[in-house]
Amino acid sequence: MPQTPNPIATLGFIGLGVMGEPMCGHLARRSGKPILAFDLRPEPLERLASNAVTAATMEQIAAKADVILMSLPDGKAMASVVAALEPHLKPGQCVVDTSTSSVALTREIAARLTAKGILFADAPVARTREAASRGELSIMVGATDETFAHVRAILETMGTDVTHCGPAGCGQVVKILNNMLVFQHCAALAEAIAIGRRNGVPADVLLPTMAMGSGDSFVLRNHGMKAMLPREFPLKAFSTRYAMKDLSYALEMAEASGLDMKAAKLTMERLKETEAAGFGDEYHPVVLNTIDPQ
Repeated sequence: MPQTPNPIATLGFIGLGVMGEPMCGHLARRSGKPILAFDLRPEPLERLASNAVTAATMEQIAAKADVILMSLPDGKAMASVVAALEPHLKPGQCVVDTSTSSVALTREIAARLTAKGILFADAPVARTREAASRGELSIMVGATDETFAHVRAILETMGTDVTHCGPAGCGQVVKILNNMLVFQHCAALAEAIAIGRRNGVPADVLLPTMAMGSGDSFVLRNHGMKAMLPREFPLKAFSTRYAMKDLSYALEMAEASGLDMKAAKLTMERLKETEAAGFGDEYHPVVLNTIDPQ
């Protein structure tokens, strides 16, 4: 069915967690559009009410919103929400998934909605929760050219870098591989910290010095300096279990491509050990506690 997007009068937002709540807040403040929002918890809706965000059911959002954004824990939750919305959606509406979901599932849902004349974009977000609070996310988008043009200004209310990566699913490919590199780099940093500490160079000397050399990176300066160095791994950040979920998507893609990604598999082993040690809900650089226990 041909896809002709509706003019954007009302926006919907489903999922107001660590990333979703600040994203929805920026959307409300910067878009100039009324926002209908849904979350299982009342607290984020109460906080966002001052930004003219109105609590609504998913059915009400499906009936009234021209563009519906989702920020959910995983692909299973995303598929469940889409299944709840789908009977109420009409041609011309647009669904945007800012979660990190498997590529195969994303493409399956995109094809199903597109066949009904409903636009779809996968637009997973990268960077930290602090970046989300500042509206400075990197957003990788998989969509047709027309759908990307339709939602770009909406996404730019939440992110400073909005990149069209290709057709449906390509945003997820880029996001998943970005995260795969982050998790591998965190494990490598943990190994460096462990070796350095046992050979007379503490982490508070090692990491700042490496940051001035060719080993410098975003991960070293953020995950390393801000979490591993003080050994502070808060809850309600991107947890070990979330890292395992995203890395499983990368390994799923690798297997489907006939590739044996040994480094990614080793990193998954490290994360599983970390979860088994009781750190599953803590910020994922806590892998340090497995590799370099004190």
